[in-house]
Amino acid sequence: MVFGQERPIKIVTKELPNRLAFYAVNENEQDLDVMLKIKGTNFRQSSARPRLIRVPATSQVHMKTVVVVRGKRPSYTYDLVVNDSLSRRALKKEFKLIKINPKKFITVYIPENCQICDSLVVPLSNSKYLFTMQKLAERPEIKDQLNRSFANRILLDSLETPIVNLGGKLFTKIENYEQLLAELNKE
Repeated sequence: MVFGQERPIKIVTKELPNRLAFYAVNENEQDLDVMLKIKGTNFRQSSARPRLIRVPATSQVHMKTVVVVRGKRPSYTYDLVVNDSLSRRALKKEFKLIKINPKKFITVYIPENCQICDSLVVPLSNSKYLFTMQKLAERPEIKDQLNRSFANRILLDSLETPIVNLGGKLFTKIENYEQLLAELNKE
């Protein structure tokens, strides 16, 4: 495992008619160069030498497709070379962005009178992070639980900012995505 990455590269396979496609999934927040070498039986593959392929941060890239021998089940193993020092010679292929889990889980609770919730929810929806959102008007049991958490010191119906749960800690002063990121990156 490379020191700079927090999560290992995952290889995902997708079965196609008479083929097997291999994809590299990078759930890290940095670009990596990846080389995939496949060995096995009951399939054919290109005889070209494997090359490093750039897998951008939080993305999925098609690495290789093998042709399965008709009527057989492929049996294979693969070697993966992952490099965080990026090469100018690495192939740059099309990629699909993916959502990843942040360092701390994110739950956004939306009060009924929230005036600025969109300034947090819209950028968070467009970001690379997975999160959950709950509207307190639709979930009275959560509203009761939050009232107990705040010991009834804060009137949830009068709040004009979202309530954000970051890794089990509640915040009522986070008004935008930048503030959320700052709080998320604090250790």
